[in-house]
Amino acid sequence: MFRFVRDRLSRSRPVSSPSTPHKCLADSAPASVLPDHGRLNIPLADIQAQDDIGRNCIEQGRYLARQDRWAELSDLMRTADESRETAPDGMPIAELLAFGARADVVLAAEHALSDAMALSEFDVLSGISELEDEMRAYAEDPMIALVVALAHIDLAWAWRGTSNDATLPALHQSRCAAHFDRAAAILPKCRAAAASSPIIASACCALLAGQRKAHTRVAGEYERLIELDPLNQRHMRALGTHLLPRWFGTYDELEVHALRIAARTQQTWGAGGYTWVQFDAIALDAEACAQLDVDYFLEGMHDILHRRPDQQTVNMLSAYCATTIQKGTGQNEKADAVRNQIHDAAHWLIRDHLTELHPLIWAHAANGFNNSVRISSPERFAARGQRDALRAIGDLFRDELRSGLDVTFTPTGLRLSGH
Repeated sequence: MFRFVRDRLSRSRPVSSPSTPHKCLADSAPASVLPDHGRLNIPLADIQAQDDIGRNCIEQGRYLARQDRWAELSDLMRTADESRETAPDGMPIAELLAFGARADVVLAAEHALSDAMALSEFDVLSGISELEDEMRAYAEDPMIALVVALAHIDLAWAWRGTSNDATLPALHQSRCAAHFDRAAAILPKCRAAAASSPIIASACCALLAGQRKAHTRVAGEYERLIELDPLNQRHMRALGTHLLPRWFGTYDELEVHALRIAARTQQTWGAGGYTWVQFDAIALDAEACAQLDVDYFLEGMHDILHRRPDQQTVNMLSAYCATTIQKGTGQNEKADAVRNQIHDAAHWLIRDHLTELHPLIWAHAANGFNNSVRISSPERFAARGQRDALRAIGDLFRDELRSGLDVTFTPTGLRLSGH
């Protein structure tokens, strides 16, 4: 399942890039590597196997939609939703299936909207109209209706693009609003038919970004979702992001609701609920970081590891502390002090808990775990994460490596040895 990655400490950083994420870095180390220095050895998780789970679910949803096997798709989504099944990265399987089912429609529209010539030749309503027809054919099925609602949300964002309100053409503004409004008309019926469905509650939260008065409901919608699916940290992280002033909240509301979620999820996460709500918010916003209760945040990190000691979680927290939290340093002195305390946690996370390297997690950490980042080459993306991780770990063990010790991560813990 694993390959071993070996690196020598070098005064010339970064280490040369491997041609694939599975290749040992020692094979491509620069000539300036000093032979009297120790080696860093760490098993590399099977990137392909982990990535394939999510990709296969998306392709399964796409295939079933193309074959008009909507009833089968609905059954799979409902089963995965009820069991709270997720991919290794925490993404709900039901959401991956739903994305695959609408992918052809959404991606075709995105392509057309990115190319004026393609847009002139493309009927932007044809694809979503076909999905609407399927929804009418399965009028009592909330999963099929959900796919249609999510497609409308995706199309709304496609029309919105990255322009600000002042430069967004009137046609784009009206189409964006129309798709959000259509999703808002569909989702209440889904909720009425499946009140305990996390994927439907998640879609209701996703809809908030397109509604002008969402600030009055954002905390309530997310708290309902978290209550339905407390084991999935993604929901708590999204709540924290949307409570920032740039979205729907204030710094005070962020702190209050982080504490509230910690209390409501105490049995599941201990103090970890506070950490998850603040996790992305403080990485995005220096003032939110400056106001953080850093001691409680770090206590929550310990509680998360106590309940989730798997290497997926260890790599995420390690990469966050070593890489993500350092972004934006220099903007706010008080925030920098908080960042430094969180950054220091990488020491005990890596030394005491890391046993294998997950390159994709480290690559996402460098982007602030931004899920909207388009990855043109998963191999190059993983290779970059691998280099970032080895650099961070090498810096942590700089003294040991320079003294000639080999640093080896094993399933039973860290081992230091001489040549």
